Amino acid sequence: MSSFVTITHEDCLGHDTGPHHRERPWRLETVRGLIDEMELPVIEAREANDEDLLLGHDPAYLEALEEVFARQEHADLDSDTHVSPGSRRASRLGAGGALQAVDLVLSGEAKRVFVATRPPGHHATRTRAMGFCIYGNTGLAALHALERHGLSRVAVLDFDVHHGNGTQDILWDEPRSLFISSHQEPKSLWPGTGARSETGAHDNVLNLPLASGSGASEMKVAWEDGLARLEAFKPELIIVSAGFDAHREDDISGLLWTAGDYWWLTNAIRSVARRCCEGRIVSCLEGGYNPTALAEGAAAHLEALAR
Repeated sequence: MSSFVTITHEDCLGHDTGPHHRERPWRLETVRGLIDEMELPVIEAREANDEDLLLGHDPAYLEALEEVFARQEHADLDSDTHVSPGSRRASRLGAGGALQAVDLVLSGEAKRVFVATRPPGHHATRTRAMGFCIYGNTGLAALHALERHGLSRVAVLDFDVHHGNGTQDILWDEPRSLFISSHQEPKSLWPGTGARSETGAHDNVLNLPLASGSGASEMKVAWEDGLARLEAFKPELIIVSAGFDAHREDDISGLLWTAGDYWWLTNAIRSVARRCCEGRIVSCLEGGYNPTALAEGAAAHLEALAR
């Protein structure tokens, strides 16, 4: 058994959003470069199939997507979410890689897995694409673990600077899940969701909004509460939406995190995982739109996961 592996695929670079879009191929190239430099084990991602996607998405939504993909052209799913002829395969590799990571961890073939794919996933709801995201990768992974592996409790943690509204939507009425998200205050950052009052249909959602201009101390106070809630939940698997756009160098947001903050948080998650679920963690790449910030944050996260 390998303690840590990564999952990625070159074809995720074929998702062409145009030269001026924030979510471009360089993001994945940066992370894949880190994986190579750190000499981490790599497994090729598999594509999700229709049954995988139906775990968390409405059939009508998937049918509408297939109609768009069949045209083999550039198109906008909404004002932020662009697709190209390579997007169908890339997005299915992202979703499939997340499910594949769950399989590896729950079979005992790995303890921790990082999924380096694009497009990201945590804004895709059951019924629509949004915020650069097409399929809800971490939400699908959680349902895969619950429905197909028979787990009783799965947690999804999201530290992207934007609220994971799509994951929250997919897991809102799932009592066997716990979704915890830290993000910049909804009033000051898109998508405007993620208030503390949003607690899920079964008190299974915990949102940790952070004020613009806040940094390490505020983040640690918030996540100490979040990790206490996580440990009380006693998850059998922890899934992470790993976004690196809360970094102080990323101008998409107003939080002031550093590489050290990402290392601290990843290490803290690992500590809970060791006590609750035999160290089992699946982490999936989400946001990060500044080259320096993405490289520093992702490197810290990978180092903490791999050690």
